[in-house]
Amino acid sequence: MAVSFQQLTLPSAPIFKQSSNSPFQKLAPSSLVQLQRRAFSGPSLSPFPSILCSGVFACASTLISTDAVNEKSLKQRDWIWLGLPSKGRMASGTLDLLKDCQLSVRQVNPRQYVADIPQLSNLEVWFQRENDIVRKLVSGDLDLGIVGYDTVSEYGQGSDDLIVVHDALEYGECRLSLAIPKYGIFENINSIDELARMPQWTEEKPLRIATGFSYLGPKFVKENGLKHVTFSRADGALEAAPAMGIADAILDLVGSGTTLRENNLKEVEGGVVLESQGVFVASKRALIQRKGVLDTAHEMLERFEAHLRALSQFTVTANMRGASIEEVAERILNQTSFSGLQGPTISPVFCKRNGRIVTDYYAIVICVPKKLLYKSVQQLRAIGGSGVLVSPLTYIFEEETSRWHKLLAELGI
Repeated sequence: MAVSFQQLTLPSAPIFKQSSNSPFQKLAPSSLVQLQRRAFSGPSLSPFPSILCSGVFACASTLISTDAVNEKSLKQRDWIWLGLPSKGRMASGTLDLLKDCQLSVRQVNPRQYVADIPQLSNLEVWFQRENDIVRKLVSGDLDLGIVGYDTVSEYGQGSDDLIVVHDALEYGECRLSLAIPKYGIFENINSIDELARMPQWTEEKPLRIATGFSYLGPKFVKENGLKHVTFSRADGALEAAPAMGIADAILDLVGSGTTLRENNLKEVEGGVVLESQGVFVASKRALIQRKGVLDTAHEMLERFEAHLRALSQFTVTANMRGASIEEVAERILNQTSFSGLQGPTISPVFCKRNGRIVTDYYAIVICVPKKLLYKSVQQLRAIGGSGVLVSPLTYIFEEETSRWHKLLAELGI
């Protein structure tokens, strides 16, 4: 199946265009790359990254695509470079996650594209567009990054040098999905198979799909047996394309689906290309070759896992009358909601009566899933619990996680 692409103009934000009198016009491409790679301090250089991102890195694959440049980029820096989204749906969620993990980003000047995280020594944060983060991880100009999984899949394109360290950061959830109009010839079409069998699509009149995913789109239609398809590259309001008559369908990110419904579009069964959310990614080459990168990745992974594990749990503390620890434990363990992480913690509560130290009550501490909290409190009362206290958890650190062992295996360590 031959797939063609054309540029489709849709309503969108203005695109930066480098002016003819720009001070960078007289610089050779290699000079621009070297300029970008230099870490800067102070506000005087703050405009450079924004110009370079739009002017140079749109064609980064042309400028810095060789292994020789990769090696040079890895060796010439002392700092570890972490790429974070500068704008868009992932930007605020990424900063919130880092803050919740006690890794707040310190950005002295909001106009600068460089910052740091005081808790992580020898690390600089670079705010970039998501697609540039992935490209620069592959090229060796970044060591670590946080982006959406859809961006990794589209711009990483299966690169062996790109490793997903944590695949579920639990924010930025969406799906890349195929959508068609609810009306006209599509009114009774509800699945990808039905769409593929429509007689309207021929070599002379192919199915036109507007998308910003020029790698994942053709790959998906080929895998699903859609023939006679042409793609139009568009980065604006894709939902307008079918109504304007310049596309038959769209392939775009979908969250709640409200925007699709408001534009008389619908998803089709079997039309989801991938599920996406925030992921923590790294350059395999940097993890192996650059000092400190693996240790930093390990600390960030541990903080992410401990925080995300704690988000779904509450600590519940209560007093319970009983004849012995064993008797109280038996009552608790008969309730399926009270297993905790490994089991309940039970300790005697001492009081003084008639000059003697006695233990009529025992304190129990358990971890309870948030969705089972009220049911757990009811069960606790039913077996004699009183003075029930509920506290949120910030972190749950356990033994080394499976993700860490998987990463070491991928690195051959």
